Parts: sequence; structure tokens; C-alpha cells
Amino acid sequence: MKCIIVDDELLAREVLSHLVLKTPDLMIDGVFTNAIEVMKYLNTNPGLDVIFLDIHMPNFSGFDFLQTIKNPPLVILVTNDKNLALEAFNFDCIVDYLVKPITQSRFEKAMQRVRQKKAVPASQKSVTPKIAQEIYVNIDKRLIKIDLNSIDYIKANGDYVIIKTETQNYVVHTTLSKLQAKLPPEVFVKTHRSFIINCAKIIDIKDSTVLIGKEIIPVSKNNRINLIERINLI
Repeated sequence: MKCIIVDDELLAREVLSHLVLKTPDLMIDGVFTNAIEVMKYLNTNPGLDVIFLDIHMPNFSGFDFLQTIKNPPLVILVTNDKNLALEAFNFDCIVDYLVKPITQSRFEKAMQRVRQKKAVPASQKSVTPKIAQEIYVNIDKRLIKIDLNSIDYIKANGDYVIIKTETQNYVVHTTLSKLQAKLPPEVFVKTHRSFIINCAKIIDIKDSTVLIGKEIIPVSKNNRINLIERINLI
């Protein structure tokens, strides 16, 4: 598979190049410092498989770039900002979202998603639905819209769940598993049989807890590994 790297940071380009060179079925076809150069490249170089694309670049962001090109190849976003996952997955071409610094294991997981995506026959491919920025919950026969970015965590409470946001709590008659299926897994992680958290709201992590706002949320041993994979760990 042919790929290109687009990042204005020298260190990021070097790290990605090193990871690509260690991947037998992947080869670098170009390395660029801005999205304008890539637009020129795509006009004369068909057959590209993957773009490793930084989001924050001077003058023309990664999102600006994706909005301007037609029929883009598969894209793996690379960024220092873990708070843009919801916006990122509004683009059908994006297969993963890597937060710097990128580890070997996380890079390999992203490439596995690329391989799975490319293995699906064209006749079976369908348009990937856009991930919503909000959910609607039924409370007292009213549909209440909740911005996903405003959610701190969700707690199971018998036959109900409590959705804790920045400003208030919502008590909804549903199960934690049903609600989890509606949430983007890149942002929301189950830490315990009774809790789902918004990773962007984490203040600190201890061995078996996370702090979100003033609340201490338990983290079970089985869910700790999944949580650690979601954070920007140095």
C-alpha cells in the first residue's frame, strides 16, 4: 500500500516515517509539510491508499483539506488534540484518530483497520453513517437533546442511567449497554460495569480510579487497558 505523510512538525514526520518503514505492506510515496502541497500531488498521483494527516497546520487545516478534495483515499488523522474525535469521524474516509506521541502498538492497530477497510469488496461497501454530535433522550415524554461534548460521565442506576453533563444530570430509562452503542468509542470508554466516561474530561488517573470534575470514577482491572489506549500517554 502506498501512503503519504502530511505534518508540519519535523519530529512527527520522522516518527511516522519510522513506523511506516517497519510495516512490510506499507511504503512512503511522499512526505509533506502542508495540505496545499498534497492537493497538487493528488492531481498527478492516482492510486494512493492512505494519508497520515495532521489536523493543526498553518493556514490550511487537515479538516479544511478533507472538505476540498473529492474521493479521498483512506485517512488516519494524527494530532496533539484528543478533543476533536467527534468532528473527525464526520468524514467517511477517516479510519482512525491517533493522538501524539504515537506508539508502535497504536499505529499497528490503525493499520489493521486500514487493511480491514480495504479488504471489503467494492460491491459490499456502503456509506459510513456520520457520527452524531448529540443524542436525544426520552424524559417525561419529551425528547431532550444532549451535546455529547458536554457529557462528563454516565452511571448505571438500576433500570435507569444518569447522564452527568457540565450543567445538570439527566435520568433516562435505559441500560448502560444500549446507551454505549450510541456513543463514539473513540471518546467514550466504559471503565466499570456501572460507568462510561468521556475521556476528554479526565483530570487524572490512579490505579483503579479516574477523576472527572470533582467525581472519582472507578476503573476495573479488565477495563484499565482499554482506557490507557485512549489517552495521550507520555
